[in-house]
Amino acid sequence: MQMRFDGLLGFPGGFVDRRYWSLEDGLNRVLGLGLGCVRLTEADYLCSHLTEGPHRVVAHFYARQLTLEELHTIEISAVHSRDHGMEVMGMVRVPLYTQKDRMGGLPNFLANSFVGTAKFQLLFALKILNMVPEEKLAEAVAATQKPKKAAIDQAGGAA
Repeated sequence: MQMRFDGLLGFPGGFVDRRYWSLEDGLNRVLGLGLGCVRLTEADYLCSHLTEGPHRVVAHFYARQLTLEELHTIEISAVHSRDHGMEVMGMVRVPLYTQKDRMGGLPNFLANSFVGTAKFQLLFALKILNMVPEEKLAEAVAATQKPKKAAIDQAGGAA
């Protein structure tokens, strides 16, 4: 994922004008500007989501398995892209584990702020691609939804 200029987490991508590009051609053009070497095809398509409101957008989500070498190449390319430091602050790896305290790792990561449909897309991909066991994913999501009252009470008692 990427940390955006506005502090929100999101996936690499951009807008595609369907008058000139197929979804995959347009996406590969946008990804090529920011990430360099990755190419997506129809086989990498996972889902689409329509956002409601005055600026309706259809977000198409693609995922592709990479080797560690390919991931390193993409991370290096991202630092040298024209958008780095302006639109994108850097790449972020999603922790696919939960620490013994049941908050560290994925639960803490999910407590971040995400742009648009990015959190939904992330959870969908983790589930559908079996990257995190379903029960662990449910626990991580539940941990981010628990009230923070206990932590606030402890902080207040320490003051």
